[in-house]
Amino acid sequence: MSSSTGSLFSLSFFSLLLVLLPSFYQVNSSSTPTKIGKGHRLISIEETPDGGIVGILQVKQKNKIYGPDIPLLQLYVKHETQDRLRVHITDAEKQRWEVPYNLLPREKAQALKQTIGRSRKNPITVQEYSGSELIFSYIADPFSFAVKRKSNGQTLFNSSSDGSESFGEMVFKDQYLEISTQLPKDASLYGLGENTQPHGIKLYPGDPYTLYTTDISAINLNADLYGSHPVYMDLRKVKGQAYAHAVLLLNSNGMDVFYRGTSLTYKIIGGVFDFYFFSGPTPLAVVDQYTALIGRPAPMPYWAFGFHQCRWGYHNLSVVEDVVENYKKARIPLDVIWNDDDHMDGHKDFTLNLVNYPRPKLLAFLEKIHSIGMKYIVIIDPGIGVNSSYGVYQRGIANDVFIKYEGEPYLAQVWPGAVNFPDFLNPKTVDWWGDEVRRFHELVPVDGLWIDMNEASNFCSGLCKIPKGKQCPSGTGPGWVCCLDCKNITKTRWDDPPYKINASGLQVPIGYKTIATSAVHYNGVLEYDAHSLYGFSQAIATHKALQGLEGKRPFILSRSTYVGSGKYAAHWTGDNKGTWEDLKYSISTMINFGIFGVPMVGSDICGFYPAPTEELCNRWIEVGAFYPFSRDHANFYSPRQELYQWDSVAESARTALGMRYKILPYLYTLNYEAHTTGAPIARPLFFSFPDYTECYGLSTQFLLGSSLMISPVLEQGKSQVKALFPPGSWYSLFDMTQAITSEGGQYVTLDAPLHVVNVHLHQNTILPMQQGGMISKEARMTPFALVVTFPAGASDGKAAGKLFLDDDELPEMKLASGSATYVDFYATASQGTVKLWSEVQESKFALDKGWKISKVTVLGLGRSGAPSALELDGKPVTAASNIELTTLEQKYLEDLQDGSEKKSIVMVEVNGLEIPVGKNFAMSWKMGISG
Repeated sequence: MSSSTGSLFSLSFFSLLLVLLPSFYQVNSSSTPTKIGKGHRLISIEETPDGGIVGILQVKQKNKIYGPDIPLLQLYVKHETQDRLRVHITDAEKQRWEVPYNLLPREKAQALKQTIGRSRKNPITVQEYSGSELIFSYIADPFSFAVKRKSNGQTLFNSSSDGSESFGEMVFKDQYLEISTQLPKDASLYGLGENTQPHGIKLYPGDPYTLYTTDISAINLNADLYGSHPVYMDLRKVKGQAYAHAVLLLNSNGMDVFYRGTSLTYKIIGGVFDFYFFSGPTPLAVVDQYTALIGRPAPMPYWAFGFHQCRWGYHNLSVVEDVVENYKKARIPLDVIWNDDDHMDGHKDFTLNLVNYPRPKLLAFLEKIHSIGMKYIVIIDPGIGVNSSYGVYQRGIANDVFIKYEGEPYLAQVWPGAVNFPDFLNPKTVDWWGDEVRRFHELVPVDGLWIDMNEASNFCSGLCKIPKGKQCPSGTGPGWVCCLDCKNITKTRWDDPPYKINASGLQVPIGYKTIATSAVHYNGVLEYDAHSLYGFSQAIATHKALQGLEGKRPFILSRSTYVGSGKYAAHWTGDNKGTWEDLKYSISTMINFGIFGVPMVGSDICGFYPAPTEELCNRWIEVGAFYPFSRDHANFYSPRQELYQWDSVAESARTALGMRYKILPYLYTLNYEAHTTGAPIARPLFFSFPDYTECYGLSTQFLLGSSLMISPVLEQGKSQVKALFPPGSWYSLFDMTQAITSEGGQYVTLDAPLHVVNVHLHQNTILPMQQGGMISKEARMTPFALVVTFPAGASDGKAAGKLFLDDDELPEMKLASGSATYVDFYATASQGTVKLWSEVQESKFALDKGWKISKVTVLGLGRSGAPSALELDGKPVTAASNIELTTLEQKYLEDLQDGSEKKSIVMVEVNGLEIPVGKNFAMSWKMGISG
């Protein structure tokens, strides 16, 4: 089923409690924290052959709070690259659980030393270990460490409690690890997800941040949701200049993170301290450095940037056919049609309901939509139905692929009833899963897979058995009520750890509605440790399976994610509500996932449940048309909400999605940028304007790439929007005659009647566009247009842009002869002459496709005489050609509003061009004498 509907309803009492009662956590986080122990002392330190340093830490005073201390710890520090520092602390005498190196490939930490007894006893009390950008320093007793930026001496991280009231010294026990850092008051922090943040993108002092993958719906604010991303970005101004850095704590165990404004404390229930510090200094450099470690975002096929339609409750194939037909009739673009589990036989993975989705008819439908370039995606949940006549289950048992409890496959309940969960840490499971995907693809040639419920979600808790003498599930009533015979498991310290993280916002047991945490994976790995890696490991297995099918570029959508998931999968933000608040929250979550290295992200447009209002759905598609991943999806119990259901929504969809399909070349180029540098597709404004502090907390607008700004209406009954315009000139993409100049940055009130969304392009940009269409395959073959933006009226202006084109079915997204072309565009306006030119790399692919640029629009030129002396590739363009130049006056929105006068500007359009995209060109004209 699409989502945590089970949790969505069964946990509604949780939501109620969250509203009615302050949780234990919130009460205690504001009071003075308990300090545990006296920390550690450094008893030896030396250099390692690989250029790092290794030391031994000894606990100073043992105590029993949350269990016994680990007496000796190993500290390992290394500048792994110029801009990345690693600080790794573990038990010096015993191997401890860490995120498996085969799941997340990275440099191995220092092996445990066998020479503890011979270590030097008197290290220097303060010591520095310097890299090219960062400096690591430590104090020996009590041990603490700090990380500083070399260029300006700023302290980025400092674990010394130094008499602090808000935190104590480092603690390291088997099931409780604690470490803190001091922070300056003016630091803006972002990240630490996945959660729904009511205060916007900036971390908010006193809000709870719990990381533990959990199937509770995204309507629960400040609670641990589907993914775990223990990374934050810190942005601060130093002497008027912005600096960004990031801190990753690579640990998969459950944790609470307490942010108090001037400090941040991690409390973790296992694993090791494995810190990575990324020096930035810009936000873009931070995500580049971060994704260089965790894996670059997956390349997406071109069609993935089209519009997607889904619903739980498309009862039979004819309903799906009608949906596709109705989108066509309404002239609303649609690329991908999805099935939730309605196509399955009894909710079982890799099956087909032959009554409601007869295979011959389904294959004929798929052949029809595939022939025009449309695609089809279905859902797969990890739970495999326990059913002796079900081949997938039989082969799973035969290959011993399931997670175990006391030697038997662990029994849970999800949509099919009783299920076992595949253990994706087991190489045999990965092979079995690949084979099942292959078999299913032979049955139904799907174009991608949607992996859901992979936190993992379980409708029951504890140790369960199939009940005797009754059907489970009964087939009537909601399918998410537990009907197995279950008893709680509390007998081990893994099921009932000494420290209780704030699970589900209510400190529920960590095994609640998931796999029992004392269950065992491959090689004896405990679910307690590997829990938050489940969706990540499934995404890796699914990616391998799809890539092995036809050698095509895979598309996977995953609900649960971890550090590195973006290398394999896209993400949607789970079960949201059809409310104005949820529309607003969707922007913050989307922006966060860009920072997490999962740039292909979006929310269920119009809300998953319950019914949205017509006005809300209008406004939601105006935002959702600009999500990187744009999909309308609804719950079984909600009324139909496809975009054509209301005439007004259909009109807004045609406008907003019409523009999306025109900027597909830009979105796809951003996909290439994400894949090569980690750059988010959707970004907060501070990524492009880091020195402009006004935008640090802005959560109601966003950028696509560096320069396309979306300023949507997010409130009921509004026909205007107050939008922040950072410094520079901005041009409306829907009406290019409209300009806004903002010298120091300002708020501007924009008109936004029901069918209008405000989209503005910043100066110094060259935006590649096409003519749009009903489907991306068709839109992709239309002529190109270039929109060039200069600072309004500037006598000396520059602009640049880029375009990446490739065979989007190839698994790898890279510049290669015959399969991809990359174009840099440049423009200048100087001394009355406008020049525009291109530099093409690997021209063959674009030339073979026959792509042409038919139009160029230049915005913000100083008003002067009519353009003249047009030249193309050094030759004058004569009146006999079809090429024509036209000039239109541009208006400043501020002039219209406040009557002020600014420098006159014009836009110049050059129509009738036939410039091959794959060929270098140069164009110029004169703008007469400036008046």
